Amino acid sequence: MDTKDLVLVGHGPIHVIALHGWFGHARSWGHFPGEIDVETFTYAFMDYRGYGSRRDREGAFSIGEIAKDTLALADGLGWDRFALLGHSMGGKAMQAVSVLAPERITAMVGVTPVPPTPVEFDASTRALFESAARSMDARIGIIDTTTGNRLGRAWLTRMAQDSIAHSEVAAFAAYFQAWADTDLSSRIAGIEIPTLVLVGEHDPSLTAALMAETYGRLFLNAEIEVIGNAGHYPMNEAPVDLATRVESFLAGLAGRI
Repeated sequence: MDTKDLVLVGHGPIHVIALHGWFGHARSWGHFPGEIDVETFTYAFMDYRGYGSRRDREGAFSIGEIAKDTLALADGLGWDRFALLGHSMGGKAMQAVSVLAPERITAMVGVTPVPPTPVEFDASTRALFESAARSMDARIGIIDTTTGNRLGRAWLTRMAQDSIAHSEVAAFAAYFQAWADTDLSSRIAGIEIPTLVLVGEHDPSLTAALMAETYGRLFLNAEIEVIGNAGHYPMNEAPVDLATRVESFLAGLAGRI
């Protein structure tokens, strides 16, 4: 993967690769990049195939492909070891990277992450998510629901428009099946990499209870915290709180990993 297909923030010794969510891309992390401690950390925000700077790049649009591209990016940066920050779908991709190269991962932080198991939907909800590839209204509805039906229409619309502008329809559709149906639970069980799982208090589905049942059961070294005044997009809704938690966790581990 070409290192020009990313956003680099910071110049510190703790290296972090950030993996975006289904509705995201490398430049969609809200105000979070502006809160980074640039003296301590260096973050590489990458695009998946079909998104952002790699929107025209062909691929299988799978979780495994993201994982391989992540390792290729790390190689291009000369990063032998690094931490992973994964939002939503990026949380499942983060797990896949750790399966491929656990010795290279210093720590993981999942931000409202998709669990290792397949995601269960009733028929109508799955149909809504599948329609989002071509429907602005569906994207707005999903963002509204996953942030607790509490945020303004203008913000919801901007989020959906940004998602559409920075993703290819075919890739977006394929990635839904990738994050919803991929099962990493048997491969990830017993992993010892220090992991922090952050959930938004207003996210109705990816709750602390679900994280405890999935990450808490399968990971041997996982912590779960709830971010107040946030739903599924803490980087947009509570960026200072998110940055503080992420960097406190990673900096606290720096002397031990």
